[in-house]
Amino acid sequence: MGPGGTLNFNDPVAIALSVMALAMLAYGLALVGRAPSLLRTVVKTLGVAALAVAAALLQAPWLLVAALAVCAVGDAFLAGRPERWLPAGMVAFLIGHALYIALFVAWKDPLLEPGPVRLAAFAALAAVAVTLLAFLWKHLGVLRPAVVLYVIVISAMTGFSFMLDATFWPAMVGSVAFLASDAVLAVSLFRGEVLLGSTRITHWTVWFLYCAAQIGITAAFVSL
Repeated sequence: MGPGGTLNFNDPVAIALSVMALAMLAYGLALVGRAPSLLRTVVKTLGVAALAVAAALLQAPWLLVAALAVCAVGDAFLAGRPERWLPAGMVAFLIGHALYIALFVAWKDPLLEPGPVRLAAFAALAAVAVTLLAFLWKHLGVLRPAVVLYVIVISAMTGFSFMLDATFWPAMVGSVAFLASDAVLAVSLFRGEVLLGSTRITHWTVWFLYCAAQIGITAAFVSL
């Protein structure tokens, strides 16, 4: 950024982060919940794609950049009609979560021993995963195996973030936000239930938790 907080057009990182913020806000406030369209797909994809570009320019770990890029592809799929593109979107995000797991494993503290707080967090995470699957079970249909796998992988991603050093707390918060976003989305997609009786609030919760998750995980590894 330039003097006084103005955008410096000679700084590609600042430009990428500005594009990210504008795209995330535009999608969340104006396009989320609307019928699928090319504009909606482009704007939704642009948010995390721009974050991936910023991370790459900041020389972030390649696993982080790859995870963000794959998640941006997942965003493009999920911007379409769920009955057609949901399986492809799930595959993209499964790959993204696997890359995040590899990232967290690579950066975990080898001397860290799980204490009572982390053990309690692992137990709570397992309880949430089992409860979510039980709540969705009768409504999953042919996607049941895929959803079970997805819940296991995203729960593992969140669990591995808890094994990072405390200085990586934004990644831990981000992984929890990711899980929460996907849980709300799953309940909405498979059970047709919405938060506080409002579809709009549900869309906002899913989207902005997701954005916070991606920004939080990225911020743990680079200075945004």
